[in-house]
Amino acid sequence: MTTNILEMQGITKTFPGVKALSNVTLGVARGEVHAICGENGAGKSTLMKVLSGVYPHGTYEGDIVFENETVEFKDLTDSEAKGIVIIHQELALSPYLSIAENIFLNNEQKSRSGLIDWNKTNHEASKLLARVGLRENPTTKILDIGVGKQQLVEIAKALSKRVKLLILDEPTAALNDEDSDHLLNLILHLKEQGITSIIISHKLNEIKKVADSVTVIRDGKTIETIAKADVTEDRIIKDMVGRDLEHRYPDHTPHIGEELLRVEDWTAHHPQDTTRVMVDKVNLNVRAGEIVGIAGLMGAGRTEFAMSLFGHSYGSKISGSVFLRGKEIKTRSVAEAIDHGIAYATEDRKTYGLNLIEDIKRNISMASLKKLEKYGLVHDNEEYKVANEYRHSMNIKAPNVLVKTGKLSGGNQQKVVLSKWIYSDPQVLILDEPTRGIDVGAKYEIYSIINRLAAEGKGIIVISSELPELLGICDRVYALSEGRITGELPVAEATPEAMLKLMTMEKPR
Repeated sequence: MTTNILEMQGITKTFPGVKALSNVTLGVARGEVHAICGENGAGKSTLMKVLSGVYPHGTYEGDIVFENETVEFKDLTDSEAKGIVIIHQELALSPYLSIAENIFLNNEQKSRSGLIDWNKTNHEASKLLARVGLRENPTTKILDIGVGKQQLVEIAKALSKRVKLLILDEPTAALNDEDSDHLLNLILHLKEQGITSIIISHKLNEIKKVADSVTVIRDGKTIETIAKADVTEDRIIKDMVGRDLEHRYPDHTPHIGEELLRVEDWTAHHPQDTTRVMVDKVNLNVRAGEIVGIAGLMGAGRTEFAMSLFGHSYGSKISGSVFLRGKEIKTRSVAEAIDHGIAYATEDRKTYGLNLIEDIKRNISMASLKKLEKYGLVHDNEEYKVANEYRHSMNIKAPNVLVKTGKLSGGNQQKVVLSKWIYSDPQVLILDEPTRGIDVGAKYEIYSIINRLAAEGKGIIVISSELPELLGICDRVYALSEGRITGELPVAEATPEAMLKLMTMEKPR
């Protein structure tokens, strides 16, 4: 009789042309928080989909033993009936239904007559919301609450199913620091109530905070399971990437030239409420071969600045001047910005950066179709050749360029986004949260690509919520607060303390 609530033994899962999992073993003790780490594409999510019945029994090899019983799940309903509930990174909530309706979807609270008892539904939902620390009216629609609160609704939904084993796939990937901290504390609170959790995360500081043990998966294989007392970031990183990463950031020797981009008095108002100034007289410049960072707290206006500059993609009543190599230019549309050599890689690659149902080839070419035009049509062979060259040069892990981008890991999706904009041959490339949701090994590759672009003489602007990232890769950093530039420092002087002081500077009232 084992003390483990879960044993996965010899799990092998194959997709056409790809072995995603190879003889993976996983043991999870009852009542613990067990972390699973690995690079994007290592097989973490695939393993959890096998466990939860998303990939049903018969589509994989190996055995799953839950509470000392060999189980064979044919779908999610099967696994949930046993008390295994998975919360995916892409939340499965209906935005136009209420919190209570979402919690009890397919598990409706019915009266004796068989009709839904709305009083009972809302009352029981209120009790579950109290358990997860969410102070919201259960009749509130999902679309009216933020993603941090939505994550808590998902956990309340799991509790309504009498969960024994809760699986959370990258639960804090889209959360700010405050919401992330609340969620991690909730996981520890659920542990005190006897609920076992498996958490998939690439954030090593969060893993160290909550995990009792860590299993590392690399290339679809189990590398090792580490007890809490032996967990170190260096050990996890070495297991994940198969080598020591002595430096988190690649060496960068800048060769900075003439001024490429200069922005003067750039101002943008909120698109719906034109009385709100979101970007307030921003002045900024970037030189050839320079990597310039923009730091700021959530809501500081970083993305609003970048999008308003990139073809007025955000905002209304936009004013100010843009100069490229000393000559004033207009960027009134995305096409105009691209024609002038300005590119913007969005922070939300899944919604705005990629067409997930299209293949790698078409995603890489979509911003530069004119370059592939012949007799008014896209030259298919040339498009394939270009995409294949980027697949190799950017180390995009896919068997060919006809793979749908929605099938790629986060790191490889980001490489496709970068390939798209690099192929457009920009002079200035704005990268908004370029490593969000990406593991440490893939981050290093992205940093190396940024360095390479700077070495080619391009001007790079990097927006990031991770201050150590900006200090690790940039030559100079601007601080943005309440839509204003509050200071700029060369990276040698940009200590975390100095930057935070600038990032929290309030606008004069």
